[in-house]
Amino acid sequence: MKILHRYVLKEHVGPLTFALTALTSILLLQYIGKHFGELVGKGLPTLVIAEFFGLSIPLTVALTLPMAVLIATLYAFSRLAAENEITALKASGVSVVSVLRPVLWAALGVTLVMIGFNDQVLPRSNHRLAVLQRDIAQKKPTFGLREQVINEVSPGKFYLRAGHLDEATNLMREVTIYDMADPTRRRTIYPDSGNMGMSKNLSDLELTLYNGNMEDVPTANPNELQRLFFDVDLIRVRGVGNQFQKTTADSYKSDREMTVCEMQAAQDKARAAYEAARKEFLAKVAELRKSKAMLSKTVLDAKTTAPWDVGLGRVYCKAIALFAPKKAQAQAVSSTPRAIAPSAGLSPSLPPPPGSRQARPDTLNPRIAPSAGVAPNASDLALLEGLRIRLQDSSTLMNSYGVEIHKKFALAVACFVFVLLGAPIALRFPRGGVGLTIGVSLFVFALYYVCLIAGESIAKRGSMPAVVSMWMANVIFALVALWMVAKMGQEGSTARGGDMREMFGAIRGTIRSKLGWKNRRVRRERLAA
Repeated sequence: MKILHRYVLKEHVGPLTFALTALTSILLLQYIGKHFGELVGKGLPTLVIAEFFGLSIPLTVALTLPMAVLIATLYAFSRLAAENEITALKASGVSVVSVLRPVLWAALGVTLVMIGFNDQVLPRSNHRLAVLQRDIAQKKPTFGLREQVINEVSPGKFYLRAGHLDEATNLMREVTIYDMADPTRRRTIYPDSGNMGMSKNLSDLELTLYNGNMEDVPTANPNELQRLFFDVDLIRVRGVGNQFQKTTADSYKSDREMTVCEMQAAQDKARAAYEAARKEFLAKVAELRKSKAMLSKTVLDAKTTAPWDVGLGRVYCKAIALFAPKKAQAQAVSSTPRAIAPSAGLSPSLPPPPGSRQARPDTLNPRIAPSAGVAPNASDLALLEGLRIRLQDSSTLMNSYGVEIHKKFALAVACFVFVLLGAPIALRFPRGGVGLTIGVSLFVFALYYVCLIAGESIAKRGSMPAVVSMWMANVIFALVALWMVAKMGQEGSTARGGDMREMFGAIRGTIRSKLGWKNRRVRRERLAA
């Protein structure tokens, strides 16, 4: 490595370390303030609380490292230009591209490290943090309940929703309870109010409910309903308040707790389920159309085109398998997300359990034309509705996994793009100083994350492919950066210009010239008329 290259890289180390530490600390303090109330009063060991906040650091670093890279690049190159070091290098025959080259190689290394970090460290820490949060909530659920939210008191068995909670007196109002412990029935309780407390051994949860009714629906006979009214009812949920015990193994993982290969395997499984449901759906529709059966608008509008993807995760997993085949095979474990429950097997007379959602119609499918004739029987309608919901759920799963896969790579590549963007900006305005560094960093990063969040929302709704929405911000910033790099040799040769006022003056001059050109064109057109 040349002396010049070492010098330029050394100029970036200090600002990068400071920016990464400062930004991570700020976001971590915000996260601690948000979750501090969840840990107070539970009697947790100090090491458990330290682990809780320690596991929150990787998520914070994944967000702050690209911004820290941009700040370091702006500050380092702005200082080199302000102290005439860039001018001296030009006078010695060293081009600006030669100065930028080692920083780009370093940014490429940071990008590769971030890809491994986002793929291996981040999902593992997210998974361990989620397990730890569930363990803490199960120790003393009176502190873990939230208003206007369906709270899982006992996993898979007992759910509680309260409109208003008084943490001081444990009084609840506008309460709805879903008791699903008995597989032969589904019980829903609607008390007007209630009180919550722990048993003497701090093992069971005791609920005292007032002025309500209880509805029982047998699973064998959904048309039968039993309703019981009560003034006071006592319910004990056993085993939810045991002493804190850390879970050592948990098979469930959400999409943000999975590696790229795990998400790719789950996405392939969802795609296979989508294709199977699509074939059954189209075959059943064709059969009903032959019999001149009338099809509803919901069926006609069903979307039967699978979400498009370039297969970036599949290529990445194959590349990993070449170097570490056993590890890659161990990663390729699919898991079923808890957020989307399978809806095809639900009885039409029963309300959906907490966590499930109703399917919605999608865009018009040109392959299915409207039909008219006799009405199909109830079994055909139920089968079509079940297949349509399977299509919708599988499509949503594929979109969700695709978004998370591309987000891991897009955030890592942003480190390289920000270096490419920050250097020409700093060289163009060398006297901008700290104001330029902070202002440009905040503007660029805010715009980048707005594009990223908007793209994530659009892709999960299926309005745009995940590869387009998640990489759109990187592509736009990269094009702007390449244009600025191409004009990088046209900045002033001294540090007497190029401050913030000149930047705004240049923008103002450009706007005035455009308006003047437009006014002259209008005058010429009037004279010609």
